[in-house]
Amino acid sequence: MSIGRKGDPPPTEAAGPAAAEGADPHRWWGLVVIALAQLMVVLDATIVNIALPSAQRALHMSDGNRQWVITAYTLAFGGLLLLGGRIADLVGRKRTFVIGLAGFAVASALGGAATGSGMLFGARALQGAFAALLAPSALSLLTTTFTDPRERGKAFGIYGALAGSGSAIGFIVGGLLTEYLNWRWCLYVNVPIAVVAVLGAFALLRDRPGHREARLDVPGVLLGCGGLVAVVYGFSEAQPRGWTDPLVLALFATGAALLAGFVWWQNRAPSPLLPLHIVRDRDRAGCFLTMMLATIGMFGLFLFMTYYLQVILGYSPVRAGLAFLPLTAAIITGSTQISARLLHHVPPRLLMVPGMLLAASGLLLLTRMTVGSSYTGEILPALLLMGLGMGLTFMPVFATATAGVAPRDSGVTSATVNTSQQVGGSIGTALLNTVATTSGTAYIAAHLRSPADKATVVPAGVVHGYTVAIWWAAAVMLLAGLVAGLMVTARAPKHGASANAPVTSAVTH
Repeated sequence: MSIGRKGDPPPTEAAGPAAAEGADPHRWWGLVVIALAQLMVVLDATIVNIALPSAQRALHMSDGNRQWVITAYTLAFGGLLLLGGRIADLVGRKRTFVIGLAGFAVASALGGAATGSGMLFGARALQGAFAALLAPSALSLLTTTFTDPRERGKAFGIYGALAGSGSAIGFIVGGLLTEYLNWRWCLYVNVPIAVVAVLGAFALLRDRPGHREARLDVPGVLLGCGGLVAVVYGFSEAQPRGWTDPLVLALFATGAALLAGFVWWQNRAPSPLLPLHIVRDRDRAGCFLTMMLATIGMFGLFLFMTYYLQVILGYSPVRAGLAFLPLTAAIITGSTQISARLLHHVPPRLLMVPGMLLAASGLLLLTRMTVGSSYTGEILPALLLMGLGMGLTFMPVFATATAGVAPRDSGVTSATVNTSQQVGGSIGTALLNTVATTSGTAYIAAHLRSPADKATVVPAGVVHGYTVAIWWAAAVMLLAGLVAGLMVTARAPKHGASANAPVTSAVTH
């Protein structure tokens, strides 16, 4: 299957310059609005990380409960994305986009004004729910706005750069707001951004009406979303409780059963939440799996490097946030200057596989870090390699996964890409943090001979735990490269079918 066939416009539109002439004249300004909303959603998954110690002190959270500031958001986001994608298909992408923006702004204001931990947890879950509406509608608006293959490559290059770098930008912004204003501004900052995006959406974005003849698959919603929530919750609880804890095992078993039931039901549902032909497509399935594996390693890196820079090296929140800036720049460069220029000429896996190899190389460099490592000599080169590799990978993943679906399925396809990213990030944070904690504890127990050794052994044990976990992250990145190389067989657009080939969501393998 080729990207040329998938990415081409419908028979009523012409490809190339003719398509550009008849396209929406405001489409590039529309891209700014879409990108702004997507950046807000992605960076909000990490912006509160650096602010979390301040919020914990202010709201008197326990160490056991503080994780819910992060987990409430990712659980709601990842668990409800498929529902959000189908709602976008049913009621219209622009309308869903605006509702998601407005709701996200209200939830952010509630979180910033929180007077207790419960109010903050609830607001973060509400943010995640509206993000689940916003993210798939944003990506599907992008898919239907840019149909010319060359313009599509540029647009997805920008979008992929924001999707890949938004988490790192969140650390920078979180550090600045926490140090110079207050932790609450890490939530309040979303309000003016959302207002600007809503005004821009009304003025600049166009959309076809929703498909009201379809019906919402309520059993599919309960099975699919419930299964994802159970699995992600299980991974989040594995860190404090341990992998063999009865609750953790019960959550995994429940999640597996619900997801198996979801697949069974989708084969029989009259209007399925996730049409299985989307997942059966080899290229799209490869992209979904590659995205999930890649973000497992990337989110784990963010977690460890934040604590390494602040706790081990003693960086301030701002300095720690700025330390991620080269990673962000490398992601943007790889996505906009390399992937966007080459995707029209080379198969996507020739970008994705080298990208994962570069990212794995960066992680392998980090396995050598110690308590006294130099940022410029040892950390910076690894961050640059990691960022460049992720930039090479994200753009072709987004472009290939969303190309060629029927318009009525574009929202749910976009949601599946974002679900892969969120679930991968949640799994990566929980899985790698458990590995790091277990390895660090074992190292300290083996090397701590007397209380006098504590000042040197404990930091060394913490860093040892990080490096062990980073070895695992590198292995996952290599697995992502293998998946991309074997499963994503799409060709470059110029080698595809004619420009007038119809768009279809049917499986062509």
